[in-house]
Amino acid sequence: MTMTDTAHAFFEACETGQGWDACAAHCTADASFSCQSGALADTHTLAAYAEWMKGLLTPVPDGRYELKGFATDEDRGVVLAFAVFHGTQTGPGGPVPATGATVASDYVYAMEFAGGKIAHMTKIWNDGHALAQLGWA
Repeated sequence: MTMTDTAHAFFEACETGQGWDACAAHCTADASFSCQSGALADTHTLAAYAEWMKGLLTPVPDGRYELKGFATDEDRGVVLAFAVFHGTQTGPGGPVPATGATVASDYVYAMEFAGGKIAHMTKIWNDGHALAQLGWA
């Protein structure tokens, strides 16, 4: 499997809320995570992030991504995915009762590879903008 194939399989599993069980095969066991956002400030492992995404689909059950770009930098061992997350808060489990508000939020995954698997991922995302759209902030 190429880096691009591995990254795409991980992206699909993570973004469709399959959790760490479906994502783990594409990552190192200790894969780390970072994101400069308040919503994910305490999330430091890719396993925890994959579970966070799974949980997000409870209050936003129609959550889905629109893939805008996918690029592989073989020399640096990095794959980038640029997408827009869309959804409506109609389910339980959010920080407030269902708002019926929709979100369209741009984000980028920067996936760094080691030994053919994702070893670190940085998410570039404006959580303040996304949470305000949902009525959560």
